[in-house]
Amino acid sequence: MTRPPTRALAPHPDRLFPADPSTRAIARRLYARVRDLPIVSPHGHTDPAWFAGNRPFANAATLLVTPDHYLLRMLYSLGVPLDAMGIGADAEPDPAAIWRRFAAHYPAFAGTPSQLWLDHVFHTLFGIEVRLDATTADFYYERINAALQTDAMRPRALFERMGIEVLATTESPLDDLRHHRSLRDAPWSGRVITTFRPDEVVDPDTPDFAARLDALGALTGEDTHGWRGYLAALRRRRADFKALGATATDHGHPSALTADLSASECERLFAGARAGTLAPAQAEVFRGQMLTEMAAMSCDDGLVMQLHPGAVRNHNPQLFARYGRDRGADIPQRTDYVHALKPLLDRYGNRTDFTLIVFTLDESTYARELAPMAGHYPALKLGPPWWFHDSPEGMLRYRRQTTETAGFFNTAGFNDDTRAFLSIAARHDVARRMDCRFLAEWVAEHRIDEDQAAELAPQLAYTLAKKAYRL
Repeated sequence: MTRPPTRALAPHPDRLFPADPSTRAIARRLYARVRDLPIVSPHGHTDPAWFAGNRPFANAATLLVTPDHYLLRMLYSLGVPLDAMGIGADAEPDPAAIWRRFAAHYPAFAGTPSQLWLDHVFHTLFGIEVRLDATTADFYYERINAALQTDAMRPRALFERMGIEVLATTESPLDDLRHHRSLRDAPWSGRVITTFRPDEVVDPDTPDFAARLDALGALTGEDTHGWRGYLAALRRRRADFKALGATATDHGHPSALTADLSASECERLFAGARAGTLAPAQAEVFRGQMLTEMAAMSCDDGLVMQLHPGAVRNHNPQLFARYGRDRGADIPQRTDYVHALKPLLDRYGNRTDFTLIVFTLDESTYARELAPMAGHYPALKLGPPWWFHDSPEGMLRYRRQTTETAGFFNTAGFNDDTRAFLSIAARHDVARRMDCRFLAEWVAEHRIDEDQAAELAPQLAYTLAKKAYRL
């Protein structure tokens, strides 16, 4: 395996820090305090089968490219058909060919978080010191594949090498959770827990919704043909998840709408949802009612509630028809929180034993809505910049628009929300660097003292997430 001559890959130790030398020096000192802290990854979409089976990953393409919708959406925008990236009925079968196409287009990722994360992975985990492009594609592919066959690159070893203390996956309420049961009984100390994501049995627009409710009933022994039995089945499933380590639920709704309806209204809506007869507005109200029902259940069982609203899913109908969901065609939209969350907050927002972590894709709401709400309601915490805004500039906008109103301690720390397992350490490193940059700027402006910033930095990097997610 010969390394071709090309440009060096050497991530700068001061990357993302301020350009001003004196402020940069403060950021360096703060970062030194948090760089090696354990990683708390309280919300993500990695596969628990990786850790349960602990088998070697197959190759660079199927590990790093094919499952990463950040990469797929950019490649598609550049005219690369997803079939050529291993997706769909006519998928390219050769992972080496997939990798070469990706490498040829990698320069187009300049300036994106994807390049920051992947360069960190290539350099830190695989020891690669040349940049990825068409000329180095085969060198990368051979180097990564050879490494993946070693014991040091098996999932559990990587978990430990990256310094992960706890990692939460996310599962459907219809999942049998066998991988998490296997992990519970495994002779391994790594902490991998599940998260309850009930969307497919609370969203009437889900295909085969009635059949999914039948499956929920079969799993729980409850009669899911009626409203009361349906709620009982959800409580049972939540208990199953909690028994396997879950500390949180997650809800990916089109909007943040919540509702607080009477029992008779709920029964009528549920009957329509099961029969598939709800109009779009009624389906939205049903989803909103289910958020309030989930909050009530969280007050009972202690699971932290996460809300990820505001994405128009499957915006490209041709892409969706050919390749299915999660292929990079989801688009942010304007999202209301002040009015939408009020029914739920009227019921549970003043409780100190309930936590609702709210995310947004609509940054215009940070200062106008979310920060003032989190700065008032004991139950409400702000999730970190999410998805399109999980980026250096997105993180700065978040801190600058929320901190003066919500402070630091009404935020939930950082979570990586990723399917790309190897990027977890890289994503946390970016977040830690950006928080240290933000704190350093405030120290340089004499808004806080450096000793105060030194106390805040570990909170933002580690402690706040543990506390918010009850870990």
